[in-house]
Amino acid sequence: MTQHHGRPATAGSTSPHATGPPPRQAGAPRSWLPRSGRAAALAALRLIAVAGLVIDAFVHLDLASTYAEAPAAINEGVLFRVEAVLALLAALALILPARGRARRLTFGFGFVIAASALALMLVSRYVDIGAFGPFPDFYDPVWFPEKLWAAFGEAAASAASLAGFVLLLIRPGLRAAGGDEGRPRSS
Repeated sequence: MTQHHGRPATAGSTSPHATGPPPRQAGAPRSWLPRSGRAAALAALRLIAVAGLVIDAFVHLDLASTYAEAPAAINEGVLFRVEAVLALLAALALILPARGRARRLTFGFGFVIAASALALMLVSRYVDIGAFGPFPDFYDPVWFPEKLWAAFGEAAASAASLAGFVLLLIRPGLRAAGGDEGRPRSS
C-alpha cells in the first residue's frame, strides 16, 4: 500500500497517467444536488417560498378560531382557513417535482396566494373599507407578533415565487443585446 493525499491507495492508482474515473469519495451522494447555479438558485427560491407559505398557513390556522366570531355570512375565521389550505396547496405544489411550464405555474400559484394574502392584510391594517356583501369589516389596525410572522412569510413567499417565475422565463444561454455572441458565424 502506498499513500495518496494521506490515504492508503493501491499501487498504480496514484499514477498521473491513470485513466478512468477518479475514485469515488465517501460522503453524501451527489444525485440530489443542483448541477448548476441556476438550479441552485431555483432550489433556494423554492425553499424560501415553501417556508413562507408554511408560516402563513400556520398563522392563519392558529388565528382562525379567534376571528371566527364576527357576525357575517362568511366570517374571517372561514377566510383564514381557506387561506391556510391554499397556502399549504401552493407549498405542496412547489415541493413536488415538476418540469418546464408546470414549474412556472407552481411559482405563479405560490405568488398569487402569498401576494394576495399580503395585500389583503396590508389593506385591512391601513384602510377601513367597512363590511361589503357577505363579508364582515376586515379593519384591524394593530400589529401583533403572529400578524408580523404572517406578513414576513407572505412577503418572503411572494418575492421568492416571483423571482422563481421570472428566472424560469429566462432561457439559459441567451446573450444580451442581440444574442449573436454565442452563435457560430457562417461564412
